[in-house]
Amino acid sequence: MIRSEKFLISQRPYAINLDSFTVEERDMNDRMYWVVDVESVWFRRRRGATVAAIGHIQSYNFDHRPADVHSFLTGLDDSRDSGRCEGRWDGTRYWGAQEPNVIEKHLALLRPMLDNYPAIPDGFDGWWRFR
Repeated sequence: MIRSEKFLISQRPYAINLDSFTVEERDMNDRMYWVVDVESVWFRRRRGATVAAIGHIQSYNFDHRPADVHSFLTGLDDSRDSGRCEGRWDGTRYWGAQEPNVIEKHLALLRPMLDNYPAIPDGFDGWWRFR
């Protein structure tokens, strides 16, 4: 991924919660691999409307354990690891989680995010895009 100061929705950028970086070591048939995950938010156009979304960028790394969040992000060059959407707000409707506490958490972030489009929400770093 490449970090850009300029927001262009056409580049499908993500804002990343750098503090959410996790690495989980797993074993598959005596071969170690790492599941790497960061929370992310993004804007997209959906049916002619701008929406705010929350989810995760996750990657399964079989080569090496990423040293830190920046080496993980700059090492991603394939959008197959793009954001896995967990909640979306279009200004009228919410799509996503079914648990009330998760819905409330998502909307507490997504509502002001959409209202302040295209600003990066507090606690997130952006804009990151795939090459």
